[in-house]
Amino acid sequence: MKLLKPALLLLASLLVASGPLQAARLLSLVESRPAAPEFTLNDVDGKPVSLADFRGRVLVINFWATWCPSCRKEMPSLERAADWLKQYDAALIGVNVGERPKQVKRYLAEEPVTFPILLDPDMKMSTEWDATRLPVTYVVDPEGRIVYRALGSREWDAPELLVPIRSLGLER
Repeated sequence: MKLLKPALLLLASLLVASGPLQAARLLSLVESRPAAPEFTLNDVDGKPVSLADFRGRVLVINFWATWCPSCRKEMPSLERAADWLKQYDAALIGVNVGERPKQVKRYLAEEPVTFPILLDPDMKMSTEWDATRLPVTYVVDPEGRIVYRALGSREWDAPELLVPIRSLGLER
């Protein structure tokens, strides 16, 4: 891990200048940067979590479901990305789309993650965010604007993804 941090820092410095170009291959830039739709959902423990809780921080929101093979495949890399982003005061959350809490808890008992998992059983938030195909991930800047969208699974701990996401916190 000690060797990984300097290597990531070197790669980060090389990618900062070309960050938007690199990200374009993996993240779709939302050029208009619309305001992210507000939400308040309960996490798997019943605690309410809202978009406002993350104001001032970069936020990655991954929409997923337990029945989605691509969603399940990317979950370990999301866990690693969440861990890396924490050190830069950025956050990652998962929003489960349309499933019952028991189903989600059963999956998380087998494949635990440390980042918050929110429940959208009526799919209201998912509809507002145009998360009808899964997985889909949005990146929100510290001002609450959507900057990137990624449809389909990714290896979320890849520096080509993390550096541009992290750089959004430096724009202030």
